[in-house]
Amino acid sequence: MPVTTNTGTSGTYGAAGGTLDTSGAQGPSAADRFRTRVRTGFGLIGPRHGRHALTVEQLDTLALPIGDDGVVIGVDAEGQPAVLGINRPTPYDVVLIGGLWTAQVMALRAAATGAHVAVETGRAQVWTQLVRALGDGQSGMTLHDVGRIPPQGASAGSPVLVVRDCGMRPPRGRVMSGPWLSVLTLLPYLSPVAPRLMRQARLVGVQRVSPDEAAEIGRTMGLPGADVDSLPTLADGVTLWCADRDRQYVMTQPTDAETGLLGTPRRMD
Repeated sequence: MPVTTNTGTSGTYGAAGGTLDTSGAQGPSAADRFRTRVRTGFGLIGPRHGRHALTVEQLDTLALPIGDDGVVIGVDAEGQPAVLGINRPTPYDVVLIGGLWTAQVMALRAAATGAHVAVETGRAQVWTQLVRALGDGQSGMTLHDVGRIPPQGASAGSPVLVVRDCGMRPPRGRVMSGPWLSVLTLLPYLSPVAPRLMRQARLVGVQRVSPDEAAEIGRTMGLPGADVDSLPTLADGVTLWCADRDRQYVMTQPTDAETGLLGTPRRMD
């Protein structure tokens, strides 16, 4: 907005209507007043709005839905969403000792967040239906034979989840986890290579296993006795997720679309 200057005997200066005393009385000079108005935006006052303020008592009633970004993998014991941040700027390895159903639900939901899912598997026939449902695009799913998965070129704009469905003794992967590339290794049961994979992983999920397997997992993961005892009794769709010293039981509940594609939760394939 331009500044208007009036040169009459009143000595008025500026659109704000300030008056300069030209009678010789002491006061700020015209130059000082001008510099002040320049520093404060030419003296123009913007629209007045009421301040957004809360009292201390009102702060207690303020609730914001703040949580981790990622894939909702189920609900916890309190019925709250359990969220797994798969798309990360740092390498992230996940091991799931459990059923194909849970791994496929996680793959579907990761793709729904915009990630590309690359499946390395020796049983492509059990993944074909998901590929048809998701498509073979940037945020879809591709299938690769064991040991034949190519570099994925993951980035912040194109995150990737690699699912390794390679049986009890998966070979060392050609594609390693890295920035914006997470790797989920599915083990149907505990195997001789499982302890090494669990120790290397950032997150380990365990579904229903035998008492002997539970005891071995407990020793490897340092689980309390109560958790070891619970592992052989877990219901279908329930997973104990372990990260460092944190443990959480999660029930994965399928949506109608997931039930149509994959059926109901099950531990056995």
